[in-house]
Amino acid sequence: MAGRVLITSALPYVNNEPHLGNIVGSVLSADVYARYCRSKGLDVLFVCGTDEYGTATEVKAKELGMTCRELCDTFHQVHKTVYEWFQCSFDVFGRTSSSSQATISQDIVRGLWNRGFLLERTTQQLWSEPLAMFLADRYVIGGCPGCGSGDARGDQCDACGSLLTPSELVEPRCAVTGATPSLRETTHLYLDLPALTPALTDYVRGCQHEWSHNCSAITKAWMDRGLCARSITRDLSWGTPVPVPGYESKVMYVWFDAPIGYISITAEARDDWESWWKDPRVELVQFMGKDNVPFHTIVFPATLLGTGQEWTMMGKASVTEYLRFEGNKFSKSRGIGVFGSDAMESGVKSDVWRYYLMSIRPETSDTSFSWADFASKVNADLNDNLGNFVHRTLTFIHNKGMPRPDVVANVLSAKVEELVCQYTAAMDGRRLKEALRAAISLSKLGNAYFQETRPWTDPVGTAGNVWECAGLVMVLGALLQPFMPGFATWVASHLGPLPSLSALQDVHPALSDIKPVPYFSKM
Repeated sequence: MAGRVLITSALPYVNNEPHLGNIVGSVLSADVYARYCRSKGLDVLFVCGTDEYGTATEVKAKELGMTCRELCDTFHQVHKTVYEWFQCSFDVFGRTSSSSQATISQDIVRGLWNRGFLLERTTQQLWSEPLAMFLADRYVIGGCPGCGSGDARGDQCDACGSLLTPSELVEPRCAVTGATPSLRETTHLYLDLPALTPALTDYVRGCQHEWSHNCSAITKAWMDRGLCARSITRDLSWGTPVPVPGYESKVMYVWFDAPIGYISITAEARDDWESWWKDPRVELVQFMGKDNVPFHTIVFPATLLGTGQEWTMMGKASVTEYLRFEGNKFSKSRGIGVFGSDAMESGVKSDVWRYYLMSIRPETSDTSFSWADFASKVNADLNDNLGNFVHRTLTFIHNKGMPRPDVVANVLSAKVEELVCQYTAAMDGRRLKEALRAAISLSKLGNAYFQETRPWTDPVGTAGNVWECAGLVMVLGALLQPFMPGFATWVASHLGPLPSLSALQDVHPALSDIKPVPYFSKM
């Protein structure tokens, strides 16, 4: 792994409160990995922020009687508050509606224009009479011409994965008003993906072995169909202005503009942004949901390649499937799902939410949040397993006044080393759910060992065994720190600084004067 790691989480769209699927799909997953990389002593920059431009913002602002800027200010703070409560350790959390976004995006467009990778095309696009505006692709729904699904969006059918344009939909309708849109003529700039395909193909071949399987599969499906020129401008007022003569009344398409936000958000906060974004030696790792894949593996890299400049390109990608709620899609309007504020007001520690979400992270297939499963896992894994082992070990040492013996038993060392190796291999491969299972297996091992040695029958004779358990508690604190940072801090408050991941075989716990109390509570 490279010494400098740049980690991004897909930029959450600003016009709504994030739900659990949004949180685990990119933001929380990226945070776990960033914390892990820092624990290995790597130089990490973790970047995220709110995606604020586009039709969705204009429509939502009209609906709420606000300006676009007022809406973005309000919901940026909503997102920021939720992620802070979930203990997401961003180095930079910004916004795409910044002056740096305009400067960098416009420089990139000029580079593409000057190098001949932008085309001008006049087409007919769908117009909403009630809204008096052209409809963004995702605000047009209708029948998929390929599979027949009745709720395909104007840019993609989730049912079959086909790439679409709004005019291809069968019986299209406005997703906001339900009205049938009409066609109007308009001229836009298009990114010449066919001309960029050779360079893009070389890029994909060079790094897709470091992408999750679903990421590679989605990208391959797009490439195999043959890439078409993609529009990068829209007839809107809220967005990044287009720096090409004749396009002064248009803005950049949000799906073209948003990935550039990773760069601009960094630039807005840090003077050294180019040392991260214009250095091929930096390892760029991106986390996202599967609906974001084509824009990160095709459109964004093609855009950067088309400028002819030396950009930091994504080398590794971790893509999640969908998290559902009790088998259904999350929906704020229909009251389906758990949203950030719900978790915050639940009275349950954010560590517990982090643990459960990562334990059901949809890494290879869709998963579903269930209240019954939430309570069951928390009680079984955190209370009866992890919490029980940690609390009984620390309480026994504290109550018996047992000093650390000169010789600590190493009965468990081989098994601990095996599980730690499983953990690190999974984390390095961004198989975060697998890594979490390996860590929890350690606490099961400790519970069984504590019960087997029966220290209450001979506290003096088994002191070395008990302190081996204390060492295992410290190892657990280190391994679980990326997943449950509050728990790791709690362990350190009782046993001293946690070991680095490179020194897990050399732990020296020293119980503090703090009386241990259970960290987890039954649900």
